[in-house]
Amino acid sequence: MSLTITLTGTGGAQLVPVFGCDCTACRRARLQDEHRRRPCSAVVKFNDAITLLDAGIPHLMDDWPAGSFQQFLLTHYHMDHVQGLFPLRWGVGATIPVYGPPDEEGCADLFKHPGLLDFSHTVAPFVVFELQGLRVTPLPLNHSKLTFGYLLESAHSRVAWLSDTAGLPDKTVKFLLNNQPQVIIIDCSHAPREETPRNHSDLNTVIALNEVIGCPQVILTHISHQFDVWMIDNPLPDGVEAGYDGMVLMLD
Repeated sequence: MSLTITLTGTGGAQLVPVFGCDCTACRRARLQDEHRRRPCSAVVKFNDAITLLDAGIPHLMDDWPAGSFQQFLLTHYHMDHVQGLFPLRWGVGATIPVYGPPDEEGCADLFKHPGLLDFSHTVAPFVVFELQGLRVTPLPLNHSKLTFGYLLESAHSRVAWLSDTAGLPDKTVKFLLNNQPQVIIIDCSHAPREETPRNHSDLNTVIALNEVIGCPQVILTHISHQFDVWMIDNPLPDGVEAGYDGMVLMLD
């Protein structure tokens, strides 16, 4: 059994390049597509089943025609994580399951007018469920809206997806410490800061968390243009790397 995770977006709501910005990172991204960052998202492929992890890419239905994936797995209902659902829901054909946190408000009128999307698959913290044989455990995160990360487990692999979050709740840290993922993909919107980040982690926060968890491979996502500027002149610690759009992780 094989598990593959492709990072389809590694940016925040601003994206990279940022509209109107002339910083070094934004100029570079306009000239070189490989430095662009779309909304934070991923594709999870387990054997032949495909799960779209978050849906913030606006033209998502152009990339994924009907029948090419099995379900959505949402971290939360902020617009930059669900905007691709709005036109897709008015399609025709089979219902598409949407797994995510039990947020009563959702986003705009998605719940009121779901179209072919089935939002009934709400999940609960630390309660394991399966997607075509892939074990999924929802993990509470620290964000301004009800948000879950996920531990994804095959027979031989464990990967933790942890975006959007400012640090991690103690129960989530303890769970990760006990379950030891081989890879953590985590929100790191900011370069090292003196003040405590409010909605998204900075590099100092991520480093401190992993000193406790001890994961051998940490991949940063939800990266801002300011953090990209910082990384141009500053190396990341051993075992920590910046994700990029199109990055592929292949696990046994």
